[in-house]
Amino acid sequence: MLYNLKLFFRQFVFANVFWILACTLFILIRFLAYGEDQGEIYANPKNQVPITEWIHYGLIAGIMVGVSYAIIEFLFEKFITKNIYLGLAVIFKIFLYIFVLIFTLTFVLRLIELEMDIDLPNQRGWWIDNTIFWLASSYFFITSFLFLFIKIANEKFGKGVLFNMLIGKYRKPTEEDRIFMFLDLKASTTIAEKMGHNKYSQLLQDCFFDLNKIVDRYSGEIYQYVGDEAVISWPIKKGLRHNNCIALYFAFRKLLKKRQKYYNRNYGLLPFFKAGLHGGRLIITEVGVVKKELAFHGDVINTTARIQDECNKYNESLLISESLLKEVYFKSKYLINEIGNLELKGKKESIKVFAINEK
Repeated sequence: MLYNLKLFFRQFVFANVFWILACTLFILIRFLAYGEDQGEIYANPKNQVPITEWIHYGLIAGIMVGVSYAIIEFLFEKFITKNIYLGLAVIFKIFLYIFVLIFTLTFVLRLIELEMDIDLPNQRGWWIDNTIFWLASSYFFITSFLFLFIKIANEKFGKGVLFNMLIGKYRKPTEEDRIFMFLDLKASTTIAEKMGHNKYSQLLQDCFFDLNKIVDRYSGEIYQYVGDEAVISWPIKKGLRHNNCIALYFAFRKLLKKRQKYYNRNYGLLPFFKAGLHGGRLIITEVGVVKKELAFHGDVINTTARIQDECNKYNESLLISESLLKEVYFKSKYLINEIGNLELKGKKESIKVFAINEK
């Protein structure tokens, strides 16, 4: 519940800042371009209003649209989008946004009439043949696409990555210290053979959908999905803060356990994931032209994958390298068991690994 409130608050702040700026810019474009005195909707001199007054009402419109947008996006993201087709969700949103726009403009125009004692169109159905409304609508949908582009880019690349790509931070290979987790569905081959690829694919969809509910809570970033495996990454400080890199795994297990009835009813089993954790310095760079994305290069990734592979051998659910373990501050809720030095496939030197369990 607390996480949902934090998530909504972040969306609320972003939506309001975005739409306040967007509405202010619209006022400047619409009125300032015609001169300082351009505030008249019609030729009546009584309707002339300074630009500063119009910006004031632009702020009110921006807040109203921002609040509505934040609520709509949050509700769709949490309760609706997963259960309907993307195209249908977009159509529903369009109708809701049109209603928001009509209501907002009608409210603001009536407010202007009351405060300035000028005549503006606000009668029922005023917007149908009103040029300003359709001009505002066009601007509204263009800025909506920009808003969605930023939102989708953050979901695709992770928070702040789009900005770093725009300024060319990763155009050349860049070194960073990061933590990686390889999260893999246990007995995936057996499960896939038993239920068939269609049902198996739906199972993975549900599991990763649940994972996405909590990954942001622990400052994690989904690097990629590979079959039945999710690769999660943290900048070193964020991963170590509050033991995020470890807490995420056990929070995911608890969430799956909480939804046990759902998984048993739909798939006849409770999915269980095993994971490997390791951290260190690696290279981040942009790759590709047609499908550009950020790529991580370095021994850290290969070692993490190998550590995760050892979970089945030692019947453990979460394994961590000694080098990362030394960086973590453990609370009494965790049990640490030494597995020993492992000869990992593809590596010349052995690496000491530990198992982590909750008490």
